[in-house]
Parts: sequence; C-alpha cells; structure tokens
Amino acid sequence: MKDSFNLCDDVSGLPRSEIGKLQDKLLAEQIRYCRANSPFYRRHLAAFPDRDCDFESLQELPTTSKRDLAESNADFFAVPPTGVADICFTSGTTGRPCRIVYTKGDLDRLAYNDACGYRAAGMLPGEKVLLTCTIDRCFIAGLAYYQGVVKLGASAIRNGLNTLPSHAEVIAALRPENIVGVPSFLAKLGQYLADNHIDGSCVKRLVCIGEPIHTRKMDLTPLGKKLEEFWPGGVHSTYASSEIVTSFTECSARHGGHPPADLAVVEILDDDGNRVPDGEVGEVTVTPLQVTGMPLVRFRTGDVSFIIPEPCPCGRGTLRLGPILGRKAQMLKVRGTTLFPNAFFNVLDAIPGVAEYYMEVGGTALSDEITIHVACRDGESPETLGVAEKLYSRTRIHVPVVGVDAETARKKVFGTSRKPVRFFDMRKVES
Repeated sequence: MKDSFNLCDDVSGLPRSEIGKLQDKLLAEQIRYCRANSPFYRRHLAAFPDRDCDFESLQELPTTSKRDLAESNADFFAVPPTGVADICFTSGTTGRPCRIVYTKGDLDRLAYNDACGYRAAGMLPGEKVLLTCTIDRCFIAGLAYYQGVVKLGASAIRNGLNTLPSHAEVIAALRPENIVGVPSFLAKLGQYLADNHIDGSCVKRLVCIGEPIHTRKMDLTPLGKKLEEFWPGGVHSTYASSEIVTSFTECSARHGGHPPADLAVVEILDDDGNRVPDGEVGEVTVTPLQVTGMPLVRFRTGDVSFIIPEPCPCGRGTLRLGPILGRKAQMLKVRGTTLFPNAFFNVLDAIPGVAEYYMEVGGTALSDEITIHVACRDGESPETLGVAEKLYSRTRIHVPVVGVDAETARKKVFGTSRKPVRFFDMRKVES
C-alpha cells in the first residue's frame, strides 16, 4: 500500500478499459489487505474463496452495512494504535456516529482525492479558495477540503462556519476565485453580497457540499438555479462520506461527479443487493481503494443515485455519479405514494419568501405522517405564500404546513449536525 499520493498519479484521463484494468489490480490488493489486517473482514470473508478479486467477481462477496460498522466498529480497524494518525466520527445524520480512523497515508490520499476533484472543476495552482466549512469537531471532510487546496498548490482561506458579513469581508478584501461550502448557505451569501452591493465577481467556482443541486434529469434544482444567478457557470456539485474516504466532484462539464480512477470501485445495487444497469437508480455501494486505516468492502452508503453511462465531454474515462436523490432510510410512503424528502425541499427552495424549513415524519411502516415547518421572511406567512398549495401541486400530496419563527427553525436545522438537517424521523417501526 502507498504512503503518499501525487497529482501526477491521477490516470483518470485513460480510456475506460485501461482504468478497469488498473482498478481490478488495486481491488485485488485491497481485498488481500482486508483479509490480512481487518478482524471484521477476516470473519466476514472467511466463507468465500481466497483468490484475487476483480470487478465482476466482486459481486460474489457480501456487502457491508452501516449497522455492521456500528456494531463491530473497532473490528474494522486494520492498523495498531501506533499507525493511527487521525480519528473522526461520521456525522450521524441517519444513525449513531461511528469512529473512523486514518493513517498518514490515508490523510495524504484524502488530500490527493480532493486536489484531483478541484483540478477537475477547473481550479488552478496559485488561486485562493474560501472554505466556509468547519475543520474542527472531528469533521474529516473539512480537513480534506483544506489539504486538497494545499496539495493542488492553491491558497486556503479557512474562514469556516462564520457569519455572512465575515465571509463578505473576506471576499471583498482577498478576492478568492473559489468557494467551498453548503449550497443553501452559499445562496444566502450570494444574496447578502447582492443586497449590500458587494462585488463577488472574483468568484469563478463553487464546490457545493452536503446538498444536491441537480435533479434526476440532471437539471439544476431551484437551489442550484439560485446559485447560478449569482455565479453563472461556476456551480460544481460533489458527493462524499466519511466512511468511503473518497469524493465525486463535477468536472468542467458539470454533469455528474468523477472519482479519481485509482481510489474507488462503485456499484449501484437494488434492495436485494443485485447490481442495476448503468442509468438505473439504486443504492451507492463503494469499495474504496488504497485505504489502510479502516478499509471497507462493498460498503452500502444508504444514499440513492445512479451511474451516468455516457462518456463525459471532459475526456475522463472514469464513471460519473449522478446526484444523490435521497437516503434509503428517509424514503417516504404516504397514502400509496413513494418519494424522497427532496421532492418537498425543491419546492420550498423555489419560494422566495421562505427563509428556512424542516420536515418531521411520524407514523408507522404502513404510512408516514408528514409535517413541514416553515419560517418566512418579514411580512409573509405560509398561507400568504401558498406553501401548502405549491407543495401539493408538485407532489400531489396534502401535508400540514406549520409556521415557525426563523430562530426556532435555524436552531432545529443547524443545531444537531455539522450539516444542515431538515429531515427529522420519528416513525415507529412495527415489530
């Protein structure tokens, strides 16, 4: 296993067939490493033939779930304590946070991963990158964003989770060409700049984290359209998770995220664990490559998306992952209709008078009961904005809409996680 990674290692521009051969080689090495060093995988793979594994034979191996990670957390560690350079926790958005450990090599791999993504999006050495996300509180992604900037040869401005006036001051003073942040916050930042006549034209690129900005058809969501109004042509989506130690960042084509060719094998699985054809929706399942601290095999992320089958105009031979359409754990069943919370969130994002919102879901496994809480801008209310009617027009489902004050909504959305949390699950699971 490698201890260091350099930008010249990225072979994503090779033909897809050559990338497949490289990934098969690295996959075989990773499976061997797991069998030899991970107590969990020594047990988990014991009943399966100990032979080199390629992409086709990978589907013969069992998947790994988030429950496995929670129940056997320490057994996933593949290095002794002296080999651990960093310890973080998953965000716990849909369950109990788990420890994730990284070696020095894993941290350099993270930096390489993000630098490759930045370069794909068009960032250049010598440019400035405003980071509007935390680097503390055991948040590995914030560290990865920072290290990626450094490895690219750009300059990081670590302003973090700060106020709109603070970020506006940084933009006015330092003129960064790039911003990394959560789309809903960046939309507020763009509006603040416009309202206060602060020139933000220096910003050429946004790398959007934590929230999707594309629909199933790869059109921009209302939130993505808001960002495009402020920074035309500069909005790039990315997807990652603490467990898979890999991110998928959109290139200049801005039509699906690429992973670096040598860092991940991706499958899309149905509910029964079978691969679905490219283009069909299923659960994103990732086997990270060249990971030493906490390697995973066929990790089911719980996120729902699809692989874009057509070659990318940018020329990269790597696959492209579509937007995250939702989390399996958050799928809603309401009076015979199945959908994800984003169906409601996209409507709310398109209503100018809505300042903040969140969803609470109760009920049983047979039918979900949804209540949407909405904070409106001064002088408005959910009734005057026609929120309930607009939600019904898009989803064909009547849901209660409750008005709340902005402070209550902000504490709810930003008070329980490093990322905005708008979905609160209070459903009862029937035994």
